[in-house]
Amino acid sequence: MTLDLSLFNRFAVTKKAGEIIFCEFEPGDAFYLIQSGKVKIVKILGDIEKTIDILQPGEFFGEMALLEEAPRSASVIAMTDVKLLEFNKANFEILMQGNPQIVLNLLKLFAKRIYDQKRRFLILKLDDLQARVADVFLMLDETSGKTADPMDTQRVFPNSVEDIAHWAGLSVQKVSEVLKQFANQRRVEVQQGKIIVRNIMDFTRFVNSKRQKS
Repeated sequence: MTLDLSLFNRFAVTKKAGEIIFCEFEPGDAFYLIQSGKVKIVKILGDIEKTIDILQPGEFFGEMALLEEAPRSASVIAMTDVKLLEFNKANFEILMQGNPQIVLNLLKLFAKRIYDQKRRFLILKLDDLQARVADVFLMLDETSGKTADPMDTQRVFPNSVEDIAHWAGLSVQKVSEVLKQFANQRRVEVQQGKIIVRNIMDFTRFVNSKRQKS
């Protein structure tokens, strides 16, 4: 979903590569839309820093500061030099008054982002690496928007091993090892440009059992 926010360049801010944009747990009063560059969303789980997501131009972050008065739920760090549009409550009201369609699109994106972040956090909370990778496939199935035949439990995902590693918060090597284990168990088949899960319900039962134990 593309948003034309060129009229709001007066709200632009820039950050250098490696610069912290905001930290987990600090109070927030603004959200940001990326015009150029990349940022990573980082969260501390126990004693380990995990990258939850990497955001590109056209994506936004920090929206919960406008939706509820709560501390930041994660830290955001510039991966490259970035140019951002910064919206606080005051200038967001200006945006609302002059661009209702943009606001409607933003609200839809807010709702989707909130779901995505909570869902990815559930994945990262799993200690079992096989369960974490399996849960990525469950998330992709949930968000595919496709209505599947309930009798057909096979799923074909047009994703790479790198994609799965990104969402699982694991290295490509670790995910490759897990997928090899799944392949030996005849649970998945990795092909060029796609990964086939033979029985998505098997993954559902597997992940639920691991989540209950943790």
